[in-house]
Amino acid sequence: MAAVQLGPRQRPPGYPDVLSPVFWRDDRVVVLDQRRLPSEEVWTAYDDADDLLRAIREMEVRGAPAIGCAAAFAVALVARLGLPAIELRRRMHAIAGARPTAANLGVAVHRMANALTMERDPVAEAQMIWAADLAACHAIGKNGAALLPDEGTVLTHCNAGALATAGYGTALGIVRAARAAGKRISVLCNETRPWLQGARLTAWELAEDGIPVNVIVDGAAGHFLSRGEIAAVVVGADRIAKNGDVANKIGTVGLAAAAFTFGVPFYVAAPGTTIDSSTLDGAKIPIESRSADEVAMLAGRHLLPDGVGARNPVFDVTPARLVKAVVTDRGVSTAPYAF
Repeated sequence: MAAVQLGPRQRPPGYPDVLSPVFWRDDRVVVLDQRRLPSEEVWTAYDDADDLLRAIREMEVRGAPAIGCAAAFAVALVARLGLPAIELRRRMHAIAGARPTAANLGVAVHRMANALTMERDPVAEAQMIWAADLAACHAIGKNGAALLPDEGTVLTHCNAGALATAGYGTALGIVRAARAAGKRISVLCNETRPWLQGARLTAWELAEDGIPVNVIVDGAAGHFLSRGEIAAVVVGADRIAKNGDVANKIGTVGLAAAAFTFGVPFYVAAPGTTIDSSTLDGAKIPIESRSADEVAMLAGRHLLPDGVGARNPVFDVTPARLVKAVVTDRGVSTAPYAF
């Protein structure tokens, strides 16, 4: 693999026309290391599936749709090795289990497995998955922009923008589409502990696009909602159950409850590949837990007293009754949900 460090606003050769954190070029998978934003833009070109799988697990690439794209490319890398069928299945199973909550990952691997069974070109298939996600994000933006007022502030949580997808974004895709339609939308983004995706990634994306944005600590969201300063809350999703329950970044359910309490509409934006109709409700969604060190450490410094542990669930589940609407590339769905 080869890592290339670039300055602000620079992109690797052959970069797509839109901001995209993962794509295929010259028989390699090019990934933006999101752990190092906003201070550095570091791109890594992977030609080994195990290295790409590590990048998925270690948050170098993150966001359910982007993880799905990366997983498809990982299968394409494996498929070129000419492995026996049993070893190929084992490798694909490992890729599918890299981030268990993200529905898009399993969907992408399943589609790639079908493509291999039908002897279709795995690279072309993975690129089609990437292109389909990009198109879905634009459709989500178009479908959701009408839900936002002509002027107001949108509150977001985590990063559901171009960096979490093939490009353009889901929740931020709605913001971008609304701005393109002439709406005067600004954004307030939760910092999103422990990885600070809101502060580091969402704010970076929006600033790059010239969209007004301010960052708040996660605990301040209720304050701004209670004061009537928020027109809408728009978030992404990692998995949506058949009944409309939504798994998203930890902290989302509290945000949804506060929005419901103060009468602010709470919208979820995700491609159709995030909907898991085989999971009846949120109680059955697998919730990934990660290392306690992610909570206990900040900027290389240990925060907790000696002997004190930490728990680190990465996602929580928002009940469907708190969700005003789910916006996908297929349209806008409202309760009662039956995906």
